[in-house]
Amino acid sequence: MTVTIYDVAREANVSMATVSRVVNANQNVKPATRKKVLKVIEELGYRPNAVARGLASKKTTTVGVIIPDISNSLYAELARGIEDIATMYRYNIILSNSDQNENKELQLLETMLGKQVDGIVFMSDVISTELLKEMKRSPTPIVLAGSIDESATIASVNIDYYGAAYEAMKKFIDNGHKKIAFISGPFTSMINKEYKLKAYKEALADAELGYDEKLVVECNNSYDEGIAAAQSLLAMEPTAYFVSNDEMSVGVIHALEEQGKNIPLDVEIISYENSKLARMARPTLTSVAFPLYDIGAVSMRLLTKYMNKEEIEEKQVILPYRIEERQSTKND
Repeated sequence: MTVTIYDVAREANVSMATVSRVVNANQNVKPATRKKVLKVIEELGYRPNAVARGLASKKTTTVGVIIPDISNSLYAELARGIEDIATMYRYNIILSNSDQNENKELQLLETMLGKQVDGIVFMSDVISTELLKEMKRSPTPIVLAGSIDESATIASVNIDYYGAAYEAMKKFIDNGHKKIAFISGPFTSMINKEYKLKAYKEALADAELGYDEKLVVECNNSYDEGIAAAQSLLAMEPTAYFVSNDEMSVGVIHALEEQGKNIPLDVEIISYENSKLARMARPTLTSVAFPLYDIGAVSMRLLTKYMNKEEIEEKQVILPYRIEERQSTKND
């Protein structure tokens, strides 16, 4: 039979309130009494009932995490950052994959709220109008991790996506490139369309280089599409490629090498992610370092502030980025 708090109290010859104080690390218990209660807890194998504790405190000490795909190393690193901080603050995690499907995102959000989680960390390329509406209605605090809310009403943690893309383009321009291709993820993503593409266009304009839409290819973030995009651009003869993620960048490398191109002597490549693939690729990839672990960790810390009603200094957090220079560009 399940051991209850009553069993522990009876065996230790103390009140249930005393056992509760010991379990919850309340300091108002004599050391000798604490030691006795802890000994009985160990002997009986008592485990506090999380549901009962949640009903009493009106907290479940559980956080919902909704991300596109945990099997993707990109999101796995983000999830690790969330989990490490959650553990530090003694929160449990319920992790769900949304597959970037709006209906599934809405369903998961409703499910998490139904489970009475204390807070939610949410990541998606697209925060739809309907999704935003449900988030605003939620009595449970929500923090967006690496996701953009145009209205800036939901707390979020991001980097300066525009600045990072502009700096990558400036590096190409400073290296003398005049024909620069942009291989992007889906333009349904605000980060791709409103930040990366905008930076690409404005960097060209600032350098008095013409914008040619034929040098821009929209893809679905995969290795195979990276290959196909690079092949489709061969006739345009770009000398530099700005690519939205590392997986597509590896596809670009392989497509160009099959055409006898030397990287970086003939063609330079800058990616935008800096996952393990950037270090594993040959040549290794120069990449905008998207601090995924930090975004996850800071998102979770921000959520703990909301859950514990702490003072919030900044609702929209922007973390620093850097460009990690490797072998796919000519570096000083």
